Amino acid sequence: MARKTSTFWYYVSKAIFKVAGWKLASQVPPGIPKSMMIAAPHTSNWDFIMARAAFFLMDVDVKLTIKKEWTDAPILGPLVRSLGGLAVDRSRNNSLVDGMVQLFREREELVILITPEGTRKYQPKWRKGFYHAALGAGVPILLGFLDYKNKEAGVGGPIYPTGNYEADLEKIQAFYRTKAGRFPDQGVR
Repeated sequence: MARKTSTFWYYVSKAIFKVAGWKLASQVPPGIPKSMMIAAPHTSNWDFIMARAAFFLMDVDVKLTIKKEWTDAPILGPLVRSLGGLAVDRSRNNSLVDGMVQLFREREELVILITPEGTRKYQPKWRKGFYHAALGAGVPILLGFLDYKNKEAGVGGPIYPTGNYEADLEKIQAFYRTKAGRFPDQGVR
């Protein structure tokens, strides 16, 4: 099977993990071609670098929804796309949830990465868009994590949305309570 990750980003990621002393604790479960991937706890700007490196090492072609203008930019566009930027044209549809559902419908394989906390500070109330997009597209939610205490990155789950947001969110957040962010007091409580 052909590698999804470019050789360049794979070796950059390998170097990042080696220098930082990190390891992969788990992988994406097999047989799940489409999923909404949560990234939590999100407590530092370093989270993007470590999470992106982890997914390159796992050979997961994870995508991050971003305004179309960023992926079309002449200089930054190619870099943004190589890091997983997936253009969402909000001029045609102002709902990001509907846009993500449409992206799932258009592709055979797709993993969209979301930070439901929406900030690096402690946030007791998560944004619900990830959940409604997963439910609307009929895809599972995978639990991407960075555990700074153990210097491990990995993926938990899957969680299949039942339509009972509160009950499903409690399962998700219970998982994340066992993971320490770079700034643990800003993570899930």
